[in-house]
Amino acid sequence: MTVISESAGEIKQARKGSVFGSLYFQVLIGVTAGILVGWLFPSVAVPLKSLGDFFIRCVKMLLVPIVFATIAVGIARMTDIKELGRVGIKTILYFELASTAALIIGMIVGNVFAPGAGLNVDPATIDTKSIAGFSKPATSIFDSIFHLVPDNIVRAFSNGDILPVLVFAVLFGIGLSLHRKATQHAVDAPDGVLSALFGVMAMVMWLAPIGAFGAMAFTVGKYGLGSLLSLAKLVACVYGTSILFVLVVLGGIAKLCKIQILPFLRFIRAEIAVVLGTCSSESVLPQLIEKLERCGCPKPIVGLVMPAGITFNPDGSAIYLSLAVIFIAQATNTPLDLIQQLGLLAVLLLTSKGSAGVAGAAFIALAATLSTTNAIPVAGLALLLGVDRFMNEARAVTNTIGNALATVAISVWEGGFDRQAYERALAEDRQL
Repeated sequence: MTVISESAGEIKQARKGSVFGSLYFQVLIGVTAGILVGWLFPSVAVPLKSLGDFFIRCVKMLLVPIVFATIAVGIARMTDIKELGRVGIKTILYFELASTAALIIGMIVGNVFAPGAGLNVDPATIDTKSIAGFSKPATSIFDSIFHLVPDNIVRAFSNGDILPVLVFAVLFGIGLSLHRKATQHAVDAPDGVLSALFGVMAMVMWLAPIGAFGAMAFTVGKYGLGSLLSLAKLVACVYGTSILFVLVVLGGIAKLCKIQILPFLRFIRAEIAVVLGTCSSESVLPQLIEKLERCGCPKPIVGLVMPAGITFNPDGSAIYLSLAVIFIAQATNTPLDLIQQLGLLAVLLLTSKGSAGVAGAAFIALAATLSTTNAIPVAGLALLLGVDRFMNEARAVTNTIGNALATVAISVWEGGFDRQAYERALAEDRQL
């Protein structure tokens, strides 16, 4: 932890003294420049996607080893193995309640504001070639469970498959904890590796403004602002509902934890800016792990909750999915009664898991939902294809904020939250 803090401290010290030197400001400049280039020079902007892809590749290069080392070390240092079970149950319960609330709020907003009403689209006239690669049936619950256990852990590492790595890391950490005396050196080894990985990640983050610039330039250059305006009501509903969820639902959870949501958002503003530019909550996982440990969350809880949250706590994606389902039904004049909507809600509780982290994953989850239920024309997906990318920012940022606050909430629930460290971290951040 000391080395990690020092690595982060060096980066902060280098940027300290001016808002213009902060990562937050630099990423916002990159995003703004990307929008302008994409708007004014679309033919130049589209190839710039490679800049965003390169930054994401750099992050993913470090993501799997960081997740493994963080979880393994955190669990190994738990004083009682029962603590792991207790934290795990509380985490799953929190995730389910939060994502269910997000789905319900999305459905309510969709029914009240009716973003798809009046479009009167005939599904038979929609060209479905563009969505052929997305419309696949949802994975069965049994296949999902089997996927959690890797048949080859080396392959899971090489493929960057987070879920099997997470499961293996939990088992590995339990093994270290059960044989603490004999495995103390094995505990220290990944801890040292983790410190080095965070140092590398600090260097990678210097590329964040360039990555955000390239990703945003590509989005605006390829899809244009015109496609955004054509379905502006849906986009506005997604952004408005996401803001409502963060301020009201997550704000209420923060109040229960006796912290204020706005100072907390300011504390993680640099990470929010990076996610805003890259549309990937995975891109800031290592930085958030370091920040949450620094602001008073116990290392074992951070190591367990944050990586798991990427897959199991997709609040922003849940809002988008429920809104998109209602939108397509309204646009294609497909009636949905209360029972049918509750049925869709139950399906979305399953298909939404795993829809966070990577840009565009929520669209695939939406396709799986429609393919499974057959209640709404799958062809309606084509209506969203042009604007889906513009809603990625709202999804990814809400997912990121939700997971960060979930870690604080579980820490408070477990009685391990260090409020003095939290206030100290916020005070230090205000000085930057």
